[in-house]
Amino acid sequence: MVDYRGFGKSTGKRTHKAIKRDMQVVYNKIKEKVAEKYIVLYGRSLGSGFAAKLASMNNPRMLVLDAPYYSLSKVAKKFIPFMPISLIIKFPIPTYKWLKYVQCPIHIIHGTDDQLIPYKSSVKLSKINPNNTTLHTVIGGGHKDLNQFEAYHKMLSDIVNTKPVKMNLTGSSIEYDYAKKKPKAKA
Repeated sequence: MVDYRGFGKSTGKRTHKAIKRDMQVVYNKIKEKVAEKYIVLYGRSLGSGFAAKLASMNNPRMLVLDAPYYSLSKVAKKFIPFMPISLIIKFPIPTYKWLKYVQCPIHIIHGTDDQLIPYKSSVKLSKINPNNTTLHTVIGGGHKDLNQFEAYHKMLSDIVNTKPVKMNLTGSSIEYDYAKKKPKAKA
């Protein structure tokens, strides 16, 4: 667990670039002691953007995003639509831009009753890198109470403890384009 600059016991001036650099320094320190195949990146809410960025630049075992936002600017616009967001938000943290570069499995957990970051944000994120992404839904979960749901704990346990299985999809309909129209049969 890392405190951002200026939070907790961490000091220093917060800048977008500095926070990304800090996260990479911590990741590199962990890599000195643990193989990347054992590293799980977990980002919750505001931390989900930085976790996605870190995963896009490294090769962790997996990325877990808990109540992530699509773009911090879009979340802010929801609460203060009359203000020029670019002047207020110093760090736009575009999670959606970084997810497309993530190579490891991505697990997104979100509650359906989240009033801060809408569930549809995670649905949109899950479509960016669909072959690597699984969306886990906590029915009735809000933004700050997911840890009170048994389903949430089961999801986390399943995510962390399940070993990935490579499937042979040869001959399956996974690549079939259902949008193509079939030729009509002649009468």
